[in-house]
Amino acid sequence: MKTNLLIAAGALMALSACTGGKTETCNLTASGLDPQKFVDEYRGDSTALFVLKNANGMEACITNFGGRVVTLMVPDREGKMTDVVLGFDSIQAYYPETNGTDFGATIGRYANRINQGRFELDGKTYQLPQNNYGHCLHGGGDMGTRGWQYRVFQAEQPNDTTLVLTLNSPDGDNGFPGNMVASVTYTLGADNALNIAYEATTDAPTIINMTNHSYFNLSGDGSKPVVDDVLWINASNYTPVDSTFMTSGEIATVEGTPMDFRTPKTIGKDINADNEQIHNANGFDHNWVLDTKGDMTACAATLENTTNGIRMEVYTDEPGVQVYTGNFLDGTVTGKGGVTHPQRSAICLETQHYPDSPNKPEWPSVVLRPGEKYTGHCTYRFTVTPEAAE
Repeated sequence: MKTNLLIAAGALMALSACTGGKTETCNLTASGLDPQKFVDEYRGDSTALFVLKNANGMEACITNFGGRVVTLMVPDREGKMTDVVLGFDSIQAYYPETNGTDFGATIGRYANRINQGRFELDGKTYQLPQNNYGHCLHGGGDMGTRGWQYRVFQAEQPNDTTLVLTLNSPDGDNGFPGNMVASVTYTLGADNALNIAYEATTDAPTIINMTNHSYFNLSGDGSKPVVDDVLWINASNYTPVDSTFMTSGEIATVEGTPMDFRTPKTIGKDINADNEQIHNANGFDHNWVLDTKGDMTACAATLENTTNGIRMEVYTDEPGVQVYTGNFLDGTVTGKGGVTHPQRSAICLETQHYPDSPNKPEWPSVVLRPGEKYTGHCTYRFTVTPEAAE
């Protein structure tokens, strides 16, 4: 049995919040989680819950199983702390044997889709799992070929605001070449931002594209759709998809299409438009080509709940953002607090390179070679908007 000392230490930290005795009770997190329910072993590796807090009372609860954000507590317009992500109350609910969701997960080696699960690098063809319409999605996510969202990361929490998760991905892992060491560092900023930094190295040429797959519902009520939230995307172009969600290779203008979010509008305004792209994706499930050109200081997107005033700003050095509007949520998944999630009860804003980039050399490269370091950054910053005057 493999035992990671850092993870075991994290498990003890979670347990230390509880008082001993036969009628042991546990101090809950601000979001209401019981840390003991995240202490387990999955395929020989130890899981735990790690709690980050900043001086403003913002809290992020993260498990090293899949590097997943479980809860994210931010203040609304009235100062009420609100959990703005979907997730589960226990670690077992995250296991693929129970739920096949990507809620809150760190995705790798390759976020999004690779056409037919094949790519060529340096004259050699590699075959990956075909787990989504014949394509490889999120590095292979089914039971037989677990993507990173179903693996246990090594964990180290150096302080109250920082968590470092590390994963060793061996050569041939789901068909990807090279021994890779990858990490994701979560940090809560004083400005109420959740900062996510990715790094990876390899000993052989390979590809890499990491992202976070949090499902956001800024109302704090995962039983409600997000279609009335207001979305803005700093992008003049997007990459169209076919009926299997695969990009064609075209970079198309958003002008005159439902994909135009350059002026803020509600998510639901055009989500049922009579449009081929909307039909293909059953809503929005597309990559937008950001106009920010890798500038972390330029806002890539904003999302606002006009009822409680919570506003999320997205910053990234990645060239794209995949926007997914929970089109395939159908009320069959029960999340935290026994809440079931109907269609479009969350939105994902996944900063990343474009889908199928390994097969489209004209797009920004996702190749990583020995001696190089892959890095990627995403920040979700939370503010509030004033209530509109009557």
